Amino acid sequence: MRVLSRLIDPVWRPTVRSLRLFALASMISNAVVISTGAAVRLSSSGLGCPDWPACTKSSAVAADSTGQTLLNSWIEFGNRLLNFPLVLIAGLTFIAFLMWQRRQQAAGAPGRRDLVWLSAVLPLGVIAQAVLGGILVLLKLPPALVAAHFLLSTAIILTSAVVLHARTVRLEKAATAEGERAVAPASPAAPAPDAGPALRIDLRLLAGLLTAVTALMLAAGTIVTGTGPLAGTTIDSHGHRTTVPRFHFSLEAVTQLHADIGWFIGALAVALVLGLRYAGAPRRTVRLGWQVLIGIGMQGVIGYAQYFNHLPAGLVWVHVSLAVLIWIWVLQLYLSASDRVPLPAAATAPASETVPAP
Repeated sequence: MRVLSRLIDPVWRPTVRSLRLFALASMISNAVVISTGAAVRLSSSGLGCPDWPACTKSSAVAADSTGQTLLNSWIEFGNRLLNFPLVLIAGLTFIAFLMWQRRQQAAGAPGRRDLVWLSAVLPLGVIAQAVLGGILVLLKLPPALVAAHFLLSTAIILTSAVVLHARTVRLEKAATAEGERAVAPASPAAPAPDAGPALRIDLRLLAGLLTAVTALMLAAGTIVTGTGPLAGTTIDSHGHRTTVPRFHFSLEAVTQLHADIGWFIGALAVALVLGLRYAGAPRRTVRLGWQVLIGIGMQGVIGYAQYFNHLPAGLVWVHVSLAVLIWIWVLQLYLSASDRVPLPAAATAPASETVPAP
C-alpha cells in the first residue's frame, strides 16, 4: 500500500515540486515526439502504415503492405505508439494541476487557474495531433497539412508546456521563499526584497520580436521541407518510387527566404545578448541569451552544410531537432526577460532607517 500511495500521491495530492516535474516531463516528451515525427517524414515512412487508426486494413500493428517496406511500417507504427505515453504524461499533468488547484481553493488560497488551463491544453492538443496525423495518412500526406501537423506541436503543445514549466518554477521559488520567511525570526530591519521594475522596455520588445521571428522561421522551415526532395515517397508493387505531393515552389527561393530569416534572427540574438549583458540583466536571462545565440550559430552552420551536400536526411533531422531545442530556449528567454527583477535589500529599506546626510 505504501508503494501504491507513493505512486498516486504526486497526482492526487501534488506538491509544487511534483507539479514542476510533471511540467518538465510534458515539455521533454513533446520535444521528443516532434523529433521522432521528423524522423518518420525524413525516412519516407509517413505512409509506412497506409491506414488509420490501424496500420493496414488487415493488421492493427506494423505489417507488410503493398508499396511499403517493413522497416517503413515499423518506423511509422513506432511513432504512433509514442502517442500513448505522451497522452498519459499529458493527462497526469492535467489531473495533478487540477487537484492542486482544488486543494488550494479548499484551503482558502486563491490558487492558479492559468496553470490549470495551460495543463488542459496538453492532453487536448495531443489528441488533436493524433487525429490530424490520421487525416494526413488517409489523404496521403498533403504538404500543407504536414506543415500544420508540425506547427501544432511547436506552436501550441510545446509552447504550453514551456510556459507551464516556467510558471511552475516561479511558483516553486515563491513557495520556497515563503517557507523560509515563515521559519526565520521576524526582523523589521531586514524586510523581504520587493519586485522591482522589469527589464528595460526595449529589451523586452527585442525578446518578443526574436520569439515572433523564430516562429516565422519554423513555419518557413516546413515550406522548405514540403518543397524539397525529402517530402516523402511511396513505392508501388513494381518497386517504382513516387514522391508524395509537394509545394510547387522553387526550392532555391524558399531556401533563400529561410536563410534570410535565419540571418535576421542571428542579428536580433546578438543585439539582445549585448543589451542584456550591459543592462545588468539577471544571470539566468543572460545565460539563456547566449544559449539562443550559440544554438542559432550552430543551426546556420548545419543549414548551409545540408544544403550544399544535397540535403542528407540525417543532417536534416539534426537541423529539425535543433530547431525544436532553439524554440524552447527562445521561449524561456522571452519569459525570463518578462519577469520582474528582485530589488536589492538596500533598495527596499524603509526611509526611516537610512542614515541622514551630515
